[in-house]
Amino acid sequence: MMDPAERFARAEATKSHPLSAAFAAGQRFDLDPFQIAGCHALEDGKSVLVAAPTGAGKTIVGEFAIHLAMLEPGDKAFYTTPMKALSNQKFRELQDVYGPDEVGLLTGDTNINGNARVVVMTTEVLRNMLYADSPALRGLRFVVMDEVHYLADRFRGAVWEEVIIHLPPSVRIVSLSATVSNAEEFGDWLDTVRGDTEVIVSEIRPVPLEQHVLVRGDLLPLFDDRAGIATAQVNQELMRIRSVKGPNFERNRQVQQQRSAGGFEGTHRRPHKGGKRPVRAANVQRIERLDRPDVVELLARNNLLPAIFFIFSRAGCDAAVQQVRRSGVRLTSREERDEIRQIVDERTRTMLDEDLGVLGYWEWKENLERGVAAHHAGLLPAFKEIVEELFQRKLVKAVFATETLALGINMPARTVVLEKLEKFNGEARVAITSGEYTQITGRAGRRGIDVEGHAVIQWTEGMDPQSVASLASRRTYPLNSSFRPTYNMAVNLIDQFGRPRAREILESSFAQFQADRAVVGLARQVKEAEESLAGYAASMTCDRGDFAEFAALRRDLSDLEKLNRADRTATAKTRQHRQNEMQALRRRLQRHPCQTCPDREHHARWAERYTKLRRRTDKLRQQIETRTGTVARIFDRVVDVLAALDYVAVAPDGAVTLTDAGATMRRIYGERDLLVAESLRLGLWRDLDAPGLAALACCLVYEPRRDESGPGERGLPRGAFRQALSETQNLWARLDDLERDHRLPGSEPVATGLARAMHSWARGMPLDIVLDEADLAAGDFVRWVKQTIDLLDQLSIVADADVAGTARRALESVRRGIVAYSSV
Repeated sequence: MMDPAERFARAEATKSHPLSAAFAAGQRFDLDPFQIAGCHALEDGKSVLVAAPTGAGKTIVGEFAIHLAMLEPGDKAFYTTPMKALSNQKFRELQDVYGPDEVGLLTGDTNINGNARVVVMTTEVLRNMLYADSPALRGLRFVVMDEVHYLADRFRGAVWEEVIIHLPPSVRIVSLSATVSNAEEFGDWLDTVRGDTEVIVSEIRPVPLEQHVLVRGDLLPLFDDRAGIATAQVNQELMRIRSVKGPNFERNRQVQQQRSAGGFEGTHRRPHKGGKRPVRAANVQRIERLDRPDVVELLARNNLLPAIFFIFSRAGCDAAVQQVRRSGVRLTSREERDEIRQIVDERTRTMLDEDLGVLGYWEWKENLERGVAAHHAGLLPAFKEIVEELFQRKLVKAVFATETLALGINMPARTVVLEKLEKFNGEARVAITSGEYTQITGRAGRRGIDVEGHAVIQWTEGMDPQSVASLASRRTYPLNSSFRPTYNMAVNLIDQFGRPRAREILESSFAQFQADRAVVGLARQVKEAEESLAGYAASMTCDRGDFAEFAALRRDLSDLEKLNRADRTATAKTRQHRQNEMQALRRRLQRHPCQTCPDREHHARWAERYTKLRRRTDKLRQQIETRTGTVARIFDRVVDVLAALDYVAVAPDGAVTLTDAGATMRRIYGERDLLVAESLRLGLWRDLDAPGLAALACCLVYEPRRDESGPGERGLPRGAFRQALSETQNLWARLDDLERDHRLPGSEPVATGLARAMHSWARGMPLDIVLDEADLAAGDFVRWVKQTIDLLDQLSIVADADVAGTARRALESVRRGIVAYSSV
């Protein structure tokens, strides 16, 4: 029952914020204080940054912004997300609220009702609209930037800053972020570039999280409840289990490694090279892990399903589903299986049987009917969406997923299971960060359904419960800018604002804001050092002469003497030259007036301190110099490259304007903007047919795996394609040299690993042949085709008539089959 004080406070809030109160009254849950604060800030006409844990309900604040826009005729709201899958999901949710006529979707390769009053889009689409001064921006009142912490992404993060900087001042921004440790710093920057911005931080989960360790078939609490929340003491039983291993634990772990490496054969022991026998296998104290089917059944018995098992490899996810399938585990009732079958049949009815066969459809469907599924980037997007829908409907009970599932998709579970607390990052196995742990476990606990969520960590050899507890206790991670000027950004800024104003805009980026904040600290250190230097200078002052000069002579002599002693390879001529220099320095010291000062050594000690501190201060000054104006200096180098290639013209007074080539580059987006623009200008792709252009466009967007060697020349299409590819590769090499000459990082070589498969796909070859040539999972292939489509779409707009026509034909040839199924 609500106490009188709370009832009075709510009544007052209703009077001062009637729109927020009416919106809150229509929600399924009572809004939390941070949600109410966010809505109030928007109703007061402010922008807002909301940083809260995964699953806390941040999007309610964004939905209120859309609600406000819909109250005024002609007003619009955009909802941006970092991923197409998240855009698709939000599009469907908003359609359910406002109807299909009022909601649109723009994701690069999808355009549905783009002129609607509420449009969901990827962040890149909004950035492109801003640079093109799209008519769709008229009437825009609110922009919701979901998952704004993607701003730290080193590949795509700059797009978020571009949007925040370039949106018209009249637009209010709703920034929704995971919990970050420097939310106030980010909020200060937003306030600087956008005006009045309210920062709202919540670290409270709406559904409490219980954390367990699965060991010896039991679920033991990670924290000792008796210790109280404030102390968060690790469960002592876990510490005892670890200590049972005792002093022999490390030795036994080595024995296990020897066994796995072939150090034992059966029960026979092999002596080491040194003649010592290893510890007997029987002495190894090992805690057996439950098989995955047993874990699923354990969770089912404890009423902890539905659950998401996070396994940091696709192969591991698929293998886990097969393990559960082979064990005979079935988690669904007959009625649930009938419903699953009906939903899957409806969602896949337009797919060809031969494609379904290639995709392993029937086995996948049978696994769904058992209530288990995998979820990772290798799955066909349409299949992933079905898994998400069935999980949300509580029909699929166990999903084995990679960590990509933790990013944004609305799939909360009762329980989250982590098999390991480390993952392969492409180069080595590394421990997951506290931010990743928080993001993953944030999926546990369904608001309005669960009283509490559960995180289960499986015991592994060498696990330290104290380290796990520390990982689970830290809720935050810093948000750092990855902003850097690109060629496309440079020509757009110059075209709209001119070079001086463009530099000012770039200096308002979060990257420069953070650098300047760091400079403030460095400058403070320099100021303190300068004060100390003044004191040191006073203490070494000598009434007989310039002691700083005298100390410098002594230092030079000492350095030469050390060098002469250490350098045993010097020639006789070099040694004689040094001896002459040392003699000259000694004579100057003997004649110096400070030589006869009775306090000479006292002054010398202060002079030594002065010299050391001066060196440290000079290094600090260098750091300040390298940080201040960093972004603008990179912009200047980018402009120099553009000038060298005649994309911009520089007047004698320094004014910069775009050439015709520069005007074309304004509409070319992506990592390869300069290479694409130069290839078009030089006419390298004019002789290509549609499959050839699709294959070459794929070469420009495809990023090979680190362990991928590439097909070389064998298997690549011949004729015009080979010629165009060779010329494009040579052009890349020239541009790379030019960039490095201008102290820019350059780019990766053109990757041909998917060219053959893309050429075959554009020629209409069957899916099984193409996937075999690609050596990729269906989901990966679709992702690269969609990125190829994005580039072909740009070419169809900016290229000359011949290449533009070829690009349109290439678009039609690749947007088919499983790619077309995944369009929304």
